[in-house]
Amino acid sequence: MAGAGTVLVIDDEPVLQDVLGSLLTSDGFDYQQATTAADGMRVLREEEIDVVLLDIMLPDRSGLELLPEIKAFDPHLPVVVITAYSSVESAIDAMRAGAFHYVPKPFKNEEVLNLVHRAAERRALLVENLQLRSRLEGMGEIVGTSRRLEEVFELMRRAAPARSTIMIVGESGTGKELVARAIHRLSSRGDGPFVPVHTSAIPADLLESTLFGHVKGAFTGAVNNRKGLFEAAHNGTLFLDEVGTISPETQTKLLRVIQEREIRRVGSVEAKTVDTRLLAATNTDLWQEVQTGNFREDLYYRLNVITIELPPLRDRHDDVPLLATHFLKIYNEENQREIDGFSLAAMDALTEYHWPGNVRELENAVERAVVLCRGNTVELDELPQVLRGEGPCSEPLSDFPPDGLDFRETVARYQEHLIREALRCSGGVQRRAARMLQLSPTTLNEMIHRLEIQPNTDEK
Repeated sequence: MAGAGTVLVIDDEPVLQDVLGSLLTSDGFDYQQATTAADGMRVLREEEIDVVLLDIMLPDRSGLELLPEIKAFDPHLPVVVITAYSSVESAIDAMRAGAFHYVPKPFKNEEVLNLVHRAAERRALLVENLQLRSRLEGMGEIVGTSRRLEEVFELMRRAAPARSTIMIVGESGTGKELVARAIHRLSSRGDGPFVPVHTSAIPADLLESTLFGHVKGAFTGAVNNRKGLFEAAHNGTLFLDEVGTISPETQTKLLRVIQEREIRRVGSVEAKTVDTRLLAATNTDLWQEVQTGNFREDLYYRLNVITIELPPLRDRHDDVPLLATHFLKIYNEENQREIDGFSLAAMDALTEYHWPGNVRELENAVERAVVLCRGNTVELDELPQVLRGEGPCSEPLSDFPPDGLDFRETVARYQEHLIREALRCSGGVQRRAARMLQLSPTTLNEMIHRLEIQPNTDEK
C-alpha cells in the first residue's frame, strides 16, 4: 500500500490523533496532523495533501467554518468530516458545503479506512485528469484518464499533423465530433475553418448541392451561385458525420473530390481546386455496408486511411466521475447554481450504470440533476429513474395457462427471471441489482448460487 497518499488529520484530541495516525500509517498512508484550524491551513499550504480528516469541534474555529476555506484553497481536495453521533445534522451541513463524506464518533477502523481510500482514489483521478489535460493541449472538451482514452489521445496526436483522411468510429454519443474538432485544432490547419456536416440530417437530393455548391439555374430554386461546404472549409477541415448515410450518387462524386482535390458545383462544368482535409465518422459497421452493396468499397478505403475507434462509456467507468464533475461545472454556470458535487450514493449509481447512450446520456443526466437539485449536493433521488434501478426493465408475468400452473415452480422461475433482469439492467453489478430487488447483497448472492445463475455472461 506504499504511496497511497498523504492524509491530514485536523483534530485537537491527542488520543484520536494517535489512533488515526497508527491506523493510517499501518495501511500505507503518509500522515500529517494539526490541532487547530489555523495549523491545518498552514499544513495545507506547506505540504501536498490528498485527503483531509476534519473534526467539527476545533478550539479556534468550527470545522464547518474551516471547510469552505479548505475548498477555496483546493476545490478538488476531498474532506471527510469527523463528528459525534449527536451532531449528525452538522455533518449533513458539511456535506452540503462540499465535504466528501462524514464519519461519526466512535468510529470503526474499517469504516474510516474505506472512506479514506475512496477519497484518495477520487483525488488521484482528478489529479491525473488535470495533468493529462495539461499535456493534451488542444484536446478541448474531451475528458478522461482511462487507458482506452489515452490510447485514443496518442493516436490523435500522431495523426493530426498529416493530411490523411481519418475515420472516427464509435457508438452514438461517444463524442466523435469532439474528437474531430480536437484533431483539427492539433493540425497545421488549426487556424482555418472547421466545418461539420451531419449528412443524415440533409435530404439526399440536397446533400450534393450542400457539399459541392451550385450555380444559378442549376435546379428549381437555385436563384444565385452558392459555394458548398468543401469550399467553405478551404485551408481547413470538413467533418462528415454519419458518412454511411450518403447516397451512392453522392458517394461517387465524393470519391472524385478526394482523388482529384477539386470540386464541380452542381450545374457547372468548371472544376475548382480545394485544399480541404476530410474527416469522417460513423456509428455503423461501414465494412458491412460495403459487403451489402450500400457503400462503395473504393470510397471506404479512401476514407479509412487512419481509424480512430472511440470506446463506449461502459468500457471506461473510471472516467465517469471526471465527466460528471465536468458537466456539473458547465450546468452550474448555465443555470447559475453552486452545487458542490455528488453524494456517495449518487456517484456510485453514476459509476455503476452501463450508459447505453454514452457520454451524451451522462451529460443529460447531470443537467437534469442540476436543475432538480434541492441543496448543494446531488442526491440519488435527483438522478433519472433508470440510474436508480426504477426503470421498466422486466416484462410482466404471462397470463395463466388454461390448465393452471405449478405455483412453487412458477414462483421459482419468476424469481430467477427477476434476478436475471436485475443483473442485466445493472450491467452485472450484484450490489446494484440487490438494491433494485430490495435484497441484501448476501441474500442475492446466495440465490444466484442456488439457482445456478451465471452473472458474468448473458446478464452483462
